[in-house]
Amino acid sequence: MSSSAAIATTIFGLAMVATILIGILSARGRDKGLSEWSVSSRGLGVLFIWLLMAGETYTSFSFLGTAGWSYSFGVPILYLVAYLTVGFAVAYVVGPAIWTYASRHGLISIADMAEHRFRSRPVGILVAVIATVFLVPYIQVQIQGMGVVVNAMTYGSVDLRVAAVISFVVAEVFILVSGLRGSAWVSALKDVLVIAAVVFLAVYIPMHYLDGFGDFMHRMVAEKSEWLTFPGHASDGRDAVWFISTLLLNAVTITIFPTTVAGYLSAKNPNALRRNAVLLPWYQLLLFVPMMIGATALFVMPALGNPDLALFSLVTDSLPAPAVAIIGVAGALSAIVPMSVFMLAIGTLWGRTLLGGGNGADPRSRRTGRTPADDVRTKRLSQLVCLIAGLIALAGALFYPNTLVQLSVLSYEGVAQLVPTVLLALFWRRMSKAGAVAGLLTGLAVVIALWATGNDPWHGVNGGIIGLAVNLAVTAAVTFARPAAAGPPGARPAPRTEGNDPAPAATEEAK
Repeated sequence: MSSSAAIATTIFGLAMVATILIGILSARGRDKGLSEWSVSSRGLGVLFIWLLMAGETYTSFSFLGTAGWSYSFGVPILYLVAYLTVGFAVAYVVGPAIWTYASRHGLISIADMAEHRFRSRPVGILVAVIATVFLVPYIQVQIQGMGVVVNAMTYGSVDLRVAAVISFVVAEVFILVSGLRGSAWVSALKDVLVIAAVVFLAVYIPMHYLDGFGDFMHRMVAEKSEWLTFPGHASDGRDAVWFISTLLLNAVTITIFPTTVAGYLSAKNPNALRRNAVLLPWYQLLLFVPMMIGATALFVMPALGNPDLALFSLVTDSLPAPAVAIIGVAGALSAIVPMSVFMLAIGTLWGRTLLGGGNGADPRSRRTGRTPADDVRTKRLSQLVCLIAGLIALAGALFYPNTLVQLSVLSYEGVAQLVPTVLLALFWRRMSKAGAVAGLLTGLAVVIALWATGNDPWHGVNGGIIGLAVNLAVTAAVTFARPAAAGPPGARPAPRTEGNDPAPAATEEAK
């Protein structure tokens, strides 16, 4: 092992130990129940909500895929900044409404919300299963992403598979012990490193390889203009239609993503979410840096074999080992934080809805006299599922690296089909259970059929938004044919939240 590799590997190892300690220590003196583990007892303030949700948006894809897409395609990668920013605007309204509804009824996941809204545990189970299917590929993507980052930052000394196992162990240890609060504290470390690394690279890379940012822009316009206009360079038709349809789909979907909802429900109050929605778009400005670095690699390494290594190829080529290690640790933590939240979200979905007897919304499954022992048992089941989900993703990363990753293309499109059942149902009180289930299953069928036949995108339109349109049409048709009653007390739509009235059907603010 070279001296540079030894230095980088040592720094990486120390950083992983520090990550585990931060995660574990964050749980000291805290309640041991399911609510604390899954949503931090709804006690996080604006700063920790910001750190947690920022950690979910700046993942290993931000270091690898963003630079890689910029290197390979060019302008289509701007969809990432666009949908996240628009999504936070939507979350300004949606987040407080979901928080108030869930807080009023003691709900901790989108499966809980669906079960309570439709008074049906089977609907909650269906939502939990579908969400899990489309979240597991995301965990595998983060595991494999960390493997690539660590392999690059240690100059090939740490094998991809070893790095994958390390990432799994680190994330599982602190998420099983401390839950969502641990992820928030680790996000604090991650964001300090990410911001420092990205700001440094934004200045250093153009100055080191070119004559500054102005020269970079001039050369892009003069020599790589195809990368600056839709559909970009060799992007397989990702034109303006694809860009807009993907932006709209992802912006709405991110507001009900199980991990996003976990962030909502951990807040102290709705106003913390509103402030967070205002602040988070500024964080997305950091994404322009890996985009620029990926484009810079076009002039420095025009024949790069793996575009996803565009950023780290320039970093390892131009910086000393300690700096490479710090940037690599930032990239590794950008995989660990979202990975831990994804696993926790799956554990929460299954622990109560599938294995914990439901949330009591359905009279047929109501559990009377629920005791602290019941809560501890449900938490342990949630932790077990969290571990199993991580093991499945790890096995995929080690033995089938291309199988589940292919399904990650479907992740957002699949979760998008939950929007009517989880979100629209809170505002449309007469949406029927039959309509919600029929629309959900039909939308999923359309998305899978388009993907399986190679028709996604279809004439440039994102397949997920086509599925969602069909989903909404079927939901409306079945509901109007068999409308539900207005709903029993407690099944009300999303309530009015202080300072905001997100829906005409809203009734009152939770106290």
